[in-house]
Amino acid sequence: MGRGTLRIFLGAAPGVGKTYEMLEEAHRLSRRGEDVVVAFVMDHGRAETRALLDGLEVIPPRRLPYRGTEFEEMDLDAVLAREPATAIVDEYAHTNIPGSRHAKRWEDVDELLDAGINVLSTVNIQHLASLGDVVGSITDVRQAETVPDDVVRRADQVHLVDISPELLRQRLGDGKIYAADKIDAALSNYFRLGNLTALRELALLWLADRVDEGLAKYRAENDIQATWPARERIVIGLTGGPEGEVLIRRGARILNRVNGGDLLAVHVRAADGVASESPQALEAQRRLIQDLGGSYHIVAGEDPAAALLDFARSVNATQIVVGTSRRGKLASILGGLLGGGIGTRVVRDSGDIDVHMVSHPLGGRGTGPRRQRDLGRTRVTVGFILAVVLPVLLQWLLTLNPEQNVATAVLVQLAGSIAVALIGGLWPAILASLFSSLLVNYFSVPPVGTLTISDPQNVLALLVFVGVSAAVAVVVDLSARRSKEASRARAEATTLADLTRGAANSEDTVKDLLHQALDVFGVRGAALYGAADIRDSRAGESWRLLASAGDIPGPAAGGDAAAVPPEFRTENTEQIDAATRLVLFGRALPASDRRLLGAFGVHLAAQLERQQLAASRRQVLRLAESNTMRTSILRAVSHDLRTPLAGIKLSVGMLLQNGQHYTPEQERELLQTIDECSDRLDLLVGNLLDMSRITSDSATPLLRPLRWYEVIPAALHGIPAGRVRTELPPNMPEIEADPGMLERVIANIVENAVKYAPESDIVLVGTAGGLSAETLKGRPAGELRIIDHGQGVPAESVVAMFRPFQRLDDIPQTTGVGLGLAVAKGFTEAMGGTLTAEQTPGGGLTMVIRLPLSTGAPADESHEQAPLVPQSFLAGRIHGTPLHPSGTEQP
Repeated sequence: MGRGTLRIFLGAAPGVGKTYEMLEEAHRLSRRGEDVVVAFVMDHGRAETRALLDGLEVIPPRRLPYRGTEFEEMDLDAVLAREPATAIVDEYAHTNIPGSRHAKRWEDVDELLDAGINVLSTVNIQHLASLGDVVGSITDVRQAETVPDDVVRRADQVHLVDISPELLRQRLGDGKIYAADKIDAALSNYFRLGNLTALRELALLWLADRVDEGLAKYRAENDIQATWPARERIVIGLTGGPEGEVLIRRGARILNRVNGGDLLAVHVRAADGVASESPQALEAQRRLIQDLGGSYHIVAGEDPAAALLDFARSVNATQIVVGTSRRGKLASILGGLLGGGIGTRVVRDSGDIDVHMVSHPLGGRGTGPRRQRDLGRTRVTVGFILAVVLPVLLQWLLTLNPEQNVATAVLVQLAGSIAVALIGGLWPAILASLFSSLLVNYFSVPPVGTLTISDPQNVLALLVFVGVSAAVAVVVDLSARRSKEASRARAEATTLADLTRGAANSEDTVKDLLHQALDVFGVRGAALYGAADIRDSRAGESWRLLASAGDIPGPAAGGDAAAVPPEFRTENTEQIDAATRLVLFGRALPASDRRLLGAFGVHLAAQLERQQLAASRRQVLRLAESNTMRTSILRAVSHDLRTPLAGIKLSVGMLLQNGQHYTPEQERELLQTIDECSDRLDLLVGNLLDMSRITSDSATPLLRPLRWYEVIPAALHGIPAGRVRTELPPNMPEIEADPGMLERVIANIVENAVKYAPESDIVLVGTAGGLSAETLKGRPAGELRIIDHGQGVPAESVVAMFRPFQRLDDIPQTTGVGLGLAVAKGFTEAMGGTLTAEQTPGGGLTMVIRLPLSTGAPADESHEQAPLVPQSFLAGRIHGTPLHPSGTEQP
């Protein structure tokens, strides 16, 4: 049994009549004698839709309980057992109730299709996954039920049920969609005229793409090569030269003259002998075409004109935009004799596709005398010298044989011309062949000793000799150049692969790329400059050094702006974008390295963009965190801070009542209430301010060498007596910390432990350090463990525990706002340490503070930060027992 067919009725909004048309189609199929059943249909209380169910077999739905309520779902097993020819299944994007066989109704439909049952279903445009966010931004309604676009696209038929927005609003006003009590709200919100118009356009555009896919499939199946201009598509041919930007903008202007259409830029990668493609130019053109809403493509082909036309026909293009030739006049004339340039052949073979030949500043300018430089100046020079010396030497060797004839002389001199072509290229070989022909004529062709030729056959032989020499020189020259180009391309590919691999493994990719440039180009320095915001009246423009490698002149990276370096005006500069330059120092680069330098520029541009995106992401995350923090602080101020304020206000009010007398015990109780509420308020405000400092990166610690016991007494001030026990070894080394911050860290952790482990003793245990101590980024670290045996924290909640405004089990507490551990972690990390949580063996939680050990440098007393509590507490007592520097209690 074959797979069934799926037909989907697509609508732009609720109420357009999808279910109504689907049921009408069911009646039409039933009248034709087809076995049709209604597997599941929702009439939404609409009488007209419910009336269409009459005369159709309806399979009763399943009733599934969920959260105390029963819901109706399609009875999939009953439909499969019934085995109809066609099943009607409404709401294709519906999410099934938990306990169903499948999570989504479209998965139920897939099972029906696999069983050979045809299915009719419905879906609204807002339920397509790719358009959910767009529809949400238009209507301010987020859709919880979505279906993947590719699932809908796999349907055999998609039928658009379309009515005008005005008619839909009229149907809504007539009560044909919603109940009367919901009409006004719907018309004022989701069913606004602008919303419906936008949703209708989305549905039409989505379906147009679906139709376009069907058209492309039909053309491919029937091998149709002719263009069917069903949709305007403009293909832009790019050569990799700087004129590409002109062509892209011209194509965009052409497309703007019509409503809708596609803009496609294509680069055919082939060696056409015009000019080497510029990776940087292609990258800039790729970004430009994407900014204009088009797409960028790369195809390979030996014949650029044929490859461009094949691509245009494959996408059903209506117009092609190409630039005028950049060949010189002589090359253009020779190209015309050989069939024309790329643009000419595109126009000639385009058929019914319109072609725009766009002139540009480089048109007809040519590429300059670059062919001789392809083989290197030294090889060409040696080639010209051999073109003069080698024929004379060969002719002298021929004179040693008195019986030599014209044929022998021609063959020997031909071998010499080939040797010159292998070394010096085309033009030295042409010179060698002409000079050799004169020598053969003078020394070997009768009458010998003159340039006169008596035998016409010798004239023909000399002409053939010159022609064969020139032809062989061209072939040998082309082969030598292609071999060198292949070797260069292979070396460039290896370099670029190493470049990418090294950059991917490096933390500072820009710096790593510049270091690789030193080795690849053999220069002493590489620098990346960015345009500064200031102007130098003498130099005209100022630049700031962004990054560098090796030996470079000028200020250091990130320093003041400097005038334009002289190297900016040499061949050692690569323009990455309008405000960024890559400059190499040490030697002038040959023209053959320009392509590789451009590739370095592209990689640097990508890395700079990556860094900018990362910086933007960090900034966005920071702003989001700040907004969340601001909202949470406002919530704390409006709720949590009001509790102690209310206690203070109530107590003060009672004390100030006229005519009311209190006993000394009652007055003391009211004053104690004011004192406790004030302490609670001070703690809340302190944590809020500390969290604000942390989130704004203004929590700068003033580090100095200190020992744990110096801050523990002040940190434990206010903790009930007997709740905390300290076990500090006598030989604990000094750590690098800010006394005020460390005191707040310990205080917050201990207060948190006392709050959530009320029946447990709190133990502070220190480690002595030494060679076996824990390390922080390679530095030895001191460790303090704060241990409790309370209820503990689940492993999956440890990370969330350190977030601001978090409480265990989200239990409201009147003594805090959930900032204690967040502040402790922020201060610990600001001091270069870590704060982690571990499960206490036997139950409970252990908080571990690690801070780097002191290097022994003396502290600057003038920069020490004052502790957050009076100095008297630093030498105070812990629960009535003096703390000895060794950490033990004295009797």
